[in-house]
Formats: sequence, C-alpha cells, structure tokens
Amino acid sequence: MTPAPRRAGRMWVTQRAARILEGHPAATEDEKFLERQPPEPFLASDPWRALRILSEFVEGFDAMARVGPAVTVFGSARTRTDDPIYEQARAIGRLLAEAGYAVITGGGPGTMEAANRGCREGGGLSVGCNIELPHEQGMNPYVDLGVEFRYFFARKVMFVKYADGFVILPGGFGTLDELFEALTLIQTGKVRHFPIVLVGTAYWAGLVGWLRETLLARGMVTSTDLDLFHLTDDPAEVIDLLRANHVEGDAR
Repeated sequence: MTPAPRRAGRMWVTQRAARILEGHPAATEDEKFLERQPPEPFLASDPWRALRILSEFVEGFDAMARVGPAVTVFGSARTRTDDPIYEQARAIGRLLAEAGYAVITGGGPGTMEAANRGCREGGGLSVGCNIELPHEQGMNPYVDLGVEFRYFFARKVMFVKYADGFVILPGGFGTLDELFEALTLIQTGKVRHFPIVLVGTAYWAGLVGWLRETLLARGMVTSTDLDLFHLTDDPAEVIDLLRANHVEGDAR
C-alpha cells in the first residue's frame, strides 16, 4: 500500500524537528492569529496573514470543488484499531462509497483513518482535511485527496460546504464542536436539508438526555431542534437516514 501524497509534507517534518531541537513547541497559525497583539505587531503581521487565510480558502476550494456527492465523517483520533468503533467506522466508509458518496474526514488516525480506509475499500474517493496542531497528526495512509490546513475555521468550511451530511461517531471535544456547529447552522437556516447521524446510541445517550431534560425543559431549544439529528448503531441504517433526509439539488 502506497501512502497518500502530502502537500508540503517536508515542511511539516522540518517544523516539527525545529520545535524539538529548540526545546519548546512553536505556536500554530491559529494560535498566532487569535492572540491579541499591540498595534505595531498587528500592523506588521495581521494584514499579511489575511492573505495567507485567503490562499488557504482558495487552495481548499480548488481541491474540493470536483469531489462530488460526499459525506463528512467525524470521530476520535484516539480510537484504536482493535476498538469495535474502528470497524464500525470502516464499515460505514465502505457503505458510503458503495452508495456513491466520497468520504471526507479530518485526515488523521483513529476513526478518521477507519472511515477513509473503508471508503477506499469500497472504491470511493477518500478525502482528508488535515490540520496543523502543536503535536502534529499526520495524514493517514488511506487518503486519496489530502488538503492541509493551518486554520480550523477554513477547514470547518470545507467540512460543511462540500458534504451532503455528517456522520458522527464517538469522539471528544473536537467531535462535539463539529456536531454543535452543524446543529447551529441548521437551526439558524444557514444550511438546509443537511442530515446529521449520530452513531452509537449508548455513547450519545447521556448527551441526548441532557439536551431533553435540561435545554428543552428550560426552553433553550425546541422539540423541533432535537429532531435535527438521528441516532443509530447500524452502519446500513446510516445510509438510509442520509438518503431519506437529504434533498438532491440543494445548494451547499
């Protein structure tokens, strides 16, 4: 098996080596961008950083524009290959490919790797949108089309813009972040007919219970808001739910 090509892969290795040799982690681009600075450094750096951000969007749009029907799959980078969740994600990736979808993930290990792996095994286009982190994650070897990002917000746009739905497996803060961002976009009408499928009823039961017993009970959300996502444990049902809740031809 030949590892997927990586854009600027050598640069990543060099940066990581420099961090180790210098004895301290260098700040990521997101960290530098979000940190408040006095006027002089701002005038010297942030306007130019805006061009870098623009180039990241342009490169992402150029790489993703021809992907076709796709589903973004989220889940933990910490999922081990012997975890049942890994095999579940792999099965979902394969079924998505067989159903005619490309699979988009964060490009890293764990659940992301499993979904990309299943997609490749099913003959589909396996896409990875990787991110610069203080402890860098490499692109997994099952990615056919890999795009590297410095900024989380640019990467998030790609996850939504080029997907026809989300499949969300058990994960941590990053997975929850993507889940609630998607729910907010749907709730506010920024995206329409965008199905979200949560895989792992036992894993998500506590969160769903809290949404009903606390948020709904206090009027923070409506019962309709809680219908914006679907739960299942069956990889085959994931495909059925995506198809049933997606309207073909809608602008993304």
